[in-house]
Amino acid sequence: MPATDVLPDLSRIYRARQALQGQVARTPLIRSEALSRRFACEAWLKLETLQPIGAFKLRGATFAMSRLGPEQRQAGVVTCSTGNHGRAIAYAGQRLGIHTVICMSRLVPANKVEAIRALGAEVRIIGNSQDEAEVEALRLVEEQGMVYLPPFDHPDIITGQGTIGLEILEDLPTVDTVFAGLSGGGLVGGIGIALKGIKPTVELVGVTMDRGAAMVASLEAGQPVQVTEYESFADSLGGGIGLHNRYSFEAVRRHMDRAYLVSEAAIASAMVHFVEHEKMLVEGAAVVGVAAIEQHSLDVRGKQVVFVVSGHNVALDTFDRARALAAASR
Repeated sequence: MPATDVLPDLSRIYRARQALQGQVARTPLIRSEALSRRFACEAWLKLETLQPIGAFKLRGATFAMSRLGPEQRQAGVVTCSTGNHGRAIAYAGQRLGIHTVICMSRLVPANKVEAIRALGAEVRIIGNSQDEAEVEALRLVEEQGMVYLPPFDHPDIITGQGTIGLEILEDLPTVDTVFAGLSGGGLVGGIGIALKGIKPTVELVGVTMDRGAAMVASLEAGQPVQVTEYESFADSLGGGIGLHNRYSFEAVRRHMDRAYLVSEAAIASAMVHFVEHEKMLVEGAAVVGVAAIEQHSLDVRGKQVVFVVSGHNVALDTFDRARALAAASR
């Protein structure tokens, strides 16, 4: 079993929400008429695309960095990332005056790499997996004394992401089901702590791509395992969860009700839906909930359903490939 310490609790998420006021956006929850008709439910979109960096990761990164002491800030912060966490760390570091180093694999899209460089962070491209990038990050911790803030397996990161759950319940107390992208578990774990702590009957569904699904493979094995990483339209969901995972694996195991894997074709189709019907260009990771309902014929009729639209940092050529695949799949 993973080495689990005490997980964040609901009271900690409330404190984080207070600390984040004025630092991150309280994002809107809007009704999707198109999805409501399509699935015969009340469909709502939690628009984390409206964060200053265009993704939910800003919540956890900002909360974690705001809690660093003077000596830690002086040492600088290093992390590994598939893109959005690195951008969040770079953004928070620029605002707080903290030097940041972002380690990423060659699978991270160029648009995300350049966005991180534009925020003044030092970027290091290492290997072909997030696990390889993490090795470089931990080397900098050991040799240069930098502070490591991982993308998901950290109490403050999980706590910050959990503020999304508070906002969902405040705006839609009658919610029945929440769909969110499942990767390292910071998002689903944090939202789950908030949802289940306030309204245990809410169903939390995690969704990820059907190749390289590290958290799903780890849950099936009963402990963190390594997986091969692949390119995906849902690139934000790539990467392992760490063989020595201490927090996010357990948070997901305790609070997520179901998980689904979705194909690249289903993700592509959902991305096209968001452009054509919601008028939003978003990442593949942001649409996997819609893809799951479609691919697995899930019955959400009559329910209040929330989709966490996690980010919009997608390159136009990526969307063009998604649109081509969706057209071919039809």
